[in-house]
Amino acid sequence: MIPSHRQWFNRNYSPEKYARFLALLEEWCGEPVCFRHSETPVFLPRELVEKMVRYGREMVEQLLANPQYEAESRAAIPAEYRAPNEAPRPLFVQADFGLDAGLQPKLVEIQGFPTLYGYQPVMADAYRVAYGIRNPGELLTRQEYVTVVGRAIVGDEDPGDVVLLEIDPWRQKTRHDFLITERVWGVRTVDIARVRKRGNKLYDGDRPIRRIYNRAIVDELVRKQVKLDFDFRDDLDVVWAGHPNWFFRLSKFSLPYLDHPAVPRTQFLNQVGQVEHPERYVLKPLYSFAGSGVVVGPTAEQLAAVPEQQRGDYILQERVDFRPVIDTPFGPTKIEVRIMYVWLEDLRPVNTIIRMGRGAQ
Repeated sequence: MIPSHRQWFNRNYSPEKYARFLALLEEWCGEPVCFRHSETPVFLPRELVEKMVRYGREMVEQLLANPQYEAESRAAIPAEYRAPNEAPRPLFVQADFGLDAGLQPKLVEIQGFPTLYGYQPVMADAYRVAYGIRNPGELLTRQEYVTVVGRAIVGDEDPGDVVLLEIDPWRQKTRHDFLITERVWGVRTVDIARVRKRGNKLYDGDRPIRRIYNRAIVDELVRKQVKLDFDFRDDLDVVWAGHPNWFFRLSKFSLPYLDHPAVPRTQFLNQVGQVEHPERYVLKPLYSFAGSGVVVGPTAEQLAAVPEQQRGDYILQERVDFRPVIDTPFGPTKIEVRIMYVWLEDLRPVNTIIRMGRGAQ
C-alpha cells in the first residue's frame, strides 16, 4: 500500500529471512507457532489506518446511541449466559475492514471481545528484526501500549488476583498470546473448568479471583460441553474485563442496526424475503467465532436449508468484492485489517491485526 516500502520489501525478501522470522517467534514463545503466518508484513498509509479507526469509533457510538439496538441486543443474549452487573460499554472492541475496488474500507465484522493483545507486539518485533524494518509507525509507543492495555486487563487489582480465563488454554492455537500476557502483565492463565465457586466468590485452587480477563468463547463452551462450577447468571464478587454480555451484544448481531457508508447492507435472515442472486451475499451465523459456519455466496438451497426457528440466528450480508491490494513476492493478495481498541476514558485504538488471503471473502 506504500509503494516504496513494498518495493523495498519485495526486492529484499528471501525464504531465509522468513525462516528467521519464524525462528524468532519460536525462541521468544518457547515453541513453534501454531498457526500460519504471512511471509510479509503490510505497510499501510497512516491516513487509511486513521480512516478505519474513525469508522470503527463512529459505528460503536452509533450503536450505543440507538435505543432500539440497546434494548434488542440485551434481549438477544441467551438467557443462560446473561451475566449481571453489565458494564455500560465494551472494554475491548475489534473492527475488521476489507478494502473494496475503490480502496475504501468496508466493515466485515465488529466484536466486543478481546483478541491477541499480548501476541501482536511480539510478532511485530519478529518481523522488524528478521527483515531489518525500521520506522514501524505504531499507534502507541511500546511503553504506552503496555500501560494502556495493562489498565484494561488488570485494572486496579493486584495482577496476582487477575486471571486470563480460557477453555483448555494450553491446547489453544492462541496459547502464545496467553504466555506473553502472563509475562508482560503478571496475570495467570486459568482453565475455566478449573474455577470453583464458594459463596459468591470464584477461586483457582485456594487463590481468590478478583478480576477476569475473559477469553472463553461461549459457542466453544457449548460445543465442547464444558461443565462449569459457576453460572454466568450468578451475582459474583468479581470484575469482568470485559463483561461477557458484550460478546453477544457487539457482534454480528450489531450489523443490521448500522447505517454507515462503510457497512454493507445486512439483514437478519428471518427478515429476508425472496433473495435474488444469493451469490451476491454472505451468510453468517451470529455467534460463531473465527469464521466458523460462514458461507460466501450461498445457494438458494443453502438459505432454504436453515430451519425456520434458527433463521433469526443468522445474518445475510451484502458481499463486497475486496480487492487484492498487496503486491507480495508471491502475487497480489487481499487483506483484512482489524483495528484493536480498548475503552477506558475513551475508545482508543492500540494495535492492528492483518489477515491475508486470495480466496473469496
